[in-house]
Amino acid sequence: MVVRIFDRYLGKQVLSATLMGVLLLSGVMVLGNVYKKLDELLGDTQLPLGFVLEFVALIIPFSLIFTIPWAFLTGILLVFGRLSADNELVSLRMTGWSMSRICAAVFALAIGLSSICYWVNVSVSPMAKDRIKRMFFEVALDNPAALFQEGRVLDKVPGFRIHTGKRDGNVLKDLEIVEVEGRLPMRVIHARQATLEMQPGVLDFIMKLEGADIESITYTEDKKVEKIEFVHAGKMAMLFPLSRLKEDTVKVNASMKSTSTLWDEVGSWVDGVTGKKMDDKEHSKSLTELSKRYSFSLACFTFALVGIPLGVTAQRRETSTGFALSLITATVYLVFIILADTLNSKPAAMPHLIMWAPNVLFLGIGGWLFYRLSRR
Repeated sequence: MVVRIFDRYLGKQVLSATLMGVLLLSGVMVLGNVYKKLDELLGDTQLPLGFVLEFVALIIPFSLIFTIPWAFLTGILLVFGRLSADNELVSLRMTGWSMSRICAAVFALAIGLSSICYWVNVSVSPMAKDRIKRMFFEVALDNPAALFQEGRVLDKVPGFRIHTGKRDGNVLKDLEIVEVEGRLPMRVIHARQATLEMQPGVLDFIMKLEGADIESITYTEDKKVEKIEFVHAGKMAMLFPLSRLKEDTVKVNASMKSTSTLWDEVGSWVDGVTGKKMDDKEHSKSLTELSKRYSFSLACFTFALVGIPLGVTAQRRETSTGFALSLITATVYLVFIILADTLNSKPAAMPHLIMWAPNVLFLGIGGWLFYRLSRR
């Protein structure tokens, strides 16, 4: 196929609109995620610049998964809406060009962007998720006191819920420690002050409590409170098991595993990390995650097929119209993805097939609309 001037013109228009959309949407999503995640992880703790920059770099792949297809769809709607309103498409059709030939540059661009999304979904995003989870533990290991934030509840260490009133370096004040088994509080410690003592190379550290009052709770077999005992301990020391945080951090879920590992798990029913036999729920999670990565990679091509007829039909110059159409389409698409993710541990619901449903639905609708448009 000979590349015409119009091919370059149309491709440039859609690509520039897509890049602008990616920059704007990614900026919003990245900044929002960085602020939220860092605030959840370490609150007001002063972090090294290198840590923040690495965190931002790892968040970007998550934004690209969503922003590239959405920005591409918005760009198509805006560009084809303008071409239709200016009767440029009518002029091209009068020269004998078919609608498929007119849109060839857009479909070529869709294939290129789908390839980028494939690379991000299959390779980059899983590695980024795994790294982000481990970064928190590394910072906590370097400075365990950073875990305890003023006015916040520390709930990342399994078996503990800790609220800190004030903090001055390694000294914590107005401390409330709740030791939990399952979902039941077994012991509650109120302390006026606690000093953290850490040893190099040792994960677990000592908390020396002052002005400590202890409430011990026992339960009946049906998990009702049977007795509460109060003890004024004054000064006491307790071991804080930071090693539990490490054990929790190194756990790898399906979204953090490499694509090759997921393929092996789906075929062998053996967990690629632990080597244990997988049950139906774990197998379903791996199969659903695998389907998500491949299905979501086709979003750009799917949006191209459905976006072109919608853009031509809308025939509006207003940016708000194109943006509204893209928002509605992307929202419907994402509803299926979210639904499948929610049901990923329920094999009977076939979540791995639900992951493919939006592509099947929109490719069908887009193909029908594009056929009608070509027949005009």
